[in-house]
Amino acid sequence: MADILTIVPEKARGIRRLFFGWVRRQYGGIVPGVFQVLAVDLKVARPAGSIYNHLHLRRSSPLSRVQREMLATVVNGKVGGAP
Repeated sequence: MADILTIVPEKARGIRRLFFGWVRRQYGGIVPGVFQVLAVDLKVARPAGSIYNHLHLRRSSPLSRVQREMLATVVNGKVGGAP
């Protein structure tokens, strides 16, 4: 299986450091794993982040709670998050 490129927030520099600061403010001090993946290419970060918010954070999400958890678990594992 291919590795997915990510940027660790603590090692970010320049514009990515600002990006992670904004993400932390939006998400209560954490950086969701999907944004570590998106930080690799900031041109897609905004539209992909909008899709993430649309699917995961709105009240009438088309995904069930179980589907959101499954997706979060996969992304968290890919970025080397906590077990």
